[in-house]
Amino acid sequence: MSLAPLLINSRKWARLRRVPTTADLEHLLRGVSLRVTRPRVAVLSAVHDHPHADTESIIGAVRKDLPKVSHQAVYDVLRALTAAGLLRRIQPMGSLARYEARIGDNHHHLACRSCGVIVDVDCAVGAAPCLTASDAHGFTIDEAEVIYWGLCPACSPEPVPEKTR
Repeated sequence: MSLAPLLINSRKWARLRRVPTTADLEHLLRGVSLRVTRPRVAVLSAVHDHPHADTESIIGAVRKDLPKVSHQAVYDVLRALTAAGLLRRIQPMGSLARYEARIGDNHHHLACRSCGVIVDVDCAVGAAPCLTASDAHGFTIDEAEVIYWGLCPACSPEPVPEKTR
């Protein structure tokens, strides 16, 4: 079984929305040489089910299945899954850290200045890095992280023109 469809690493994710099974999540963990534990499976499942969730929201979701899991256990699992490349940690300015399972592609985020909702947006260019620095200062640049800021449709006081949606 290929890990690719489960890692959510393509533009097709927006259309497919495949919900991974427990066996799929266990396979992902084994695929990156992590031991399969109930907290790891629960955290990975929670992040797949709640993209862009903050740590407290993830803890709440995990505790529905594992009521006695500690805050520290969830923090440790998030760190391990991020380090293993199964999750991506994002932290828009002024926001708590958020986690997502859509990894390995070059997508960006839209963030609402009012309510804080965050959604994925595919990169218009496609390949990383999609921006060129005016001076790389000797760095080998392999990624540009872009966050578009504005008001979501629910918070916007006026209708958004169709061409900017």
